[in-house]
Parts: sequence; structure tokens; C-alpha cells
Amino acid sequence: MSDNAKVRLGIIGLGAMGGHVLASARDHADITVTVAADLDPATVERHRATDPAVTYTTDPAQVVAADDIDALYIATPPAFHAELAVAALRRGIAVFCEKPLAVSEADGRAMLAAAEEAGVACAVNFALSDRAAVLEIERALAAGEAGEVLGVDVRLRFPRWPRAFQADARWLDGREQGGFVREVFSHFVYLTDRLLGPVEVVDAGLDYAEGASETAARGHLHAGGVPVHLSAFAGIAGRETYEWVLWGTRRSYTLDAWSRLLVSDGGDWTPVELTGPQGGEPSRLAAFARAVRGGPQVNLADFAAGFRVQRVIEAFHA
Repeated sequence: MSDNAKVRLGIIGLGAMGGHVLASARDHADITVTVAADLDPATVERHRATDPAVTYTTDPAQVVAADDIDALYIATPPAFHAELAVAALRRGIAVFCEKPLAVSEADGRAMLAAAEEAGVACAVNFALSDRAAVLEIERALAAGEAGEVLGVDVRLRFPRWPRAFQADARWLDGREQGGFVREVFSHFVYLTDRLLGPVEVVDAGLDYAEGASETAARGHLHAGGVPVHLSAFAGIAGRETYEWVLWGTRRSYTLDAWSRLLVSDGGDWTPVELTGPQGGEPSRLAAFARAVRGGPQVNLADFAAGFRVQRVIEAFHA
């Protein structure tokens, strides 16, 4: 594949995330969506009206088998990731997969083995992988600006679960595949793994609504010997909160609401103005396209990182 050729992308799953990727690929310099599938005919017709150049189907197997794709984006519930990814990889098709990588360890291992055998680009779509705030924290840690890292706190609060933009994804409120630990905390496990090293669960607990996903999560973890604490609640009266705090002896860092960075040298928290690209779906698609063409995979989680995250997440559900 030439360095300037657009990567032809197939999409399976046109819910909140798949639909967002389809929209992000519209007029993208590096990606063109050629074929897409969703099991719901009404969803297919809705997207056909806005992106008519794409070939649509309600059969995911037709996307995997399509001759006009170089890569596949998988945005189905996680129990279906392995079947679709392994089938694509056996054809030599690159795979960009939503998180979590899988739910069962056997599925995760199968995906990892298929990726290694295929030797093509494989990535997991963690939203924090290319955020400007994350890259700045990564730079600061490498430069020693935090001093000794003493700990990490993760605070998540959800007045409503599933969140409004995912209300149609009813599986997100089920115990088998859903819940905010899999859907949201996984992003912060990835971040912690990337910045501090492999994450291990020391102690974890979940409280559940009857017949539904968790309403509270608490966890004590270690990452590279650094203690990490999770506190999370759903169904509360309060604002939606996504907060990751790294405590250093010289400087501490807060990542708030996915992209806002604040620092403290011992006093009040001060916002950091971040210039240049801020990161997001279009830039991750561009990074994935470069990897598909044979370039380095930069600021994208590979399947090995995704599998490490999966094992941490599923330890909460053990």
C-alpha cells in the first residue's frame, strides 16, 4: 500500500461509537469507509441517508469478507469482538477494535494470537491514547518533573448509566458485557499502564443493581509499584465526573473530563493551556491509517496493551 493511499475501512456496529467513527471518517484525508454493517435495519437506513456512498448490510460477515477493505473497525458489544477480529486477521485485514478487547480471557488470548500471526496493524480504541493532556503528562514524567510518584486516584461519577448518548445500547446495563468498569474505567487502566507500568489488582469490589450492572466500584491496585485507588458510583445526584490524579512529590497532575489538565506544585490546582493538536477520533484514525500502511503505531494501544487492560477489568468481575 502506498504512503498516500486512503485506507479502505469497513465498520461493524453503527451504534454510538461506530456511528461516530463513520462521521469522523467523512472527508478524512487518510480513511474512506467502503462498507458498514449493523444488525438493526433502521440504524442502517439512518446512516445510509447521511453517508450514501457507503455500502450497507445487516450481515457482519459480509463486511469481514468484503474485497474492498484494508482494515476493519469493530464497534459491537465485546462478546463478539474475537469472532470478528480473528476472521478478519486470517484474511490479513488490519483491525481497529473498540474496548474492552474482549470479556473472556480465552477470547482475548485468541485475538492476541491472531494479531501476532497476521503481522498487520491491530489497535484498541482507547480515547486517551492521543490526548494532548496525556502526552504532556507523559513528557513531564519522563523529564522527572513530578518527582517521586506516590499514587494515583481515579474518581468516576455517573448520574445515569448507561449515559444518555448510549441509551440504546441496553447491553451496557447488563452484567455479562456492560457496566462502567468495562466501558469507562478501562480507559484509565490503559492510561495508568502506559504511564506507570503493568497494573495489578490488589483488592476490588462491585455493588450491583438488581439484575443490572454495577452501581459502585472500589479498587486498590498497583502500577509499577505505585498504589492506585478507584472510587466510582452510578445513579447518583451530582455531575458526571471523570478524574484521574497522579500525586508526585514535586508536582501533581489532574486529568479532568478526558482532556483538561491541571497541575499543582503544592498549592491550588492551575489549568494548563495545551496548544497544538488536542487528539480525538480523527487523529486516531490518521494514526491507525499510518500503521496500516506500514508505518510505526504511535499513540495507539496494541492488542497486547488491550489484553493487559482486559485482565485488570475482568478481575473486578471475578
